[in-house]
Amino acid sequence: MPEITRDEVAHLANLARIDLDDAELDHLAPQLSVILESVASLSGVAAGDIPPTSHALPLTNVFREDVVTPGLTPEQALSGAPEVEEQRFSVPRILGDEQ
Repeated sequence: MPEITRDEVAHLANLARIDLDDAELDHLAPQLSVILESVASLSGVAAGDIPPTSHALPLTNVFREDVVTPGLTPEQALSGAPEVEEQRFSVPRILGDEQ
């Protein structure tokens, strides 16, 4: 795999709207080349007879069944509220009229 040049890194940084100075460009070019080489080496390992997976171990759904149960009535839900107004919790105003 060819190495990434400093100009290519500058172009990618420009596309990503990242402002890099000269020292950062010089530092990142070899690092990105190593990353691409690593990804290329992984591509060679993948065999056609191995199915792609998202996890190393098989996963099963651990969620409970979605069963409809009756909920609280408005009166039950508001029974412990200090103040109620029109079947709603009444809370003190925290913002003044200027908002």
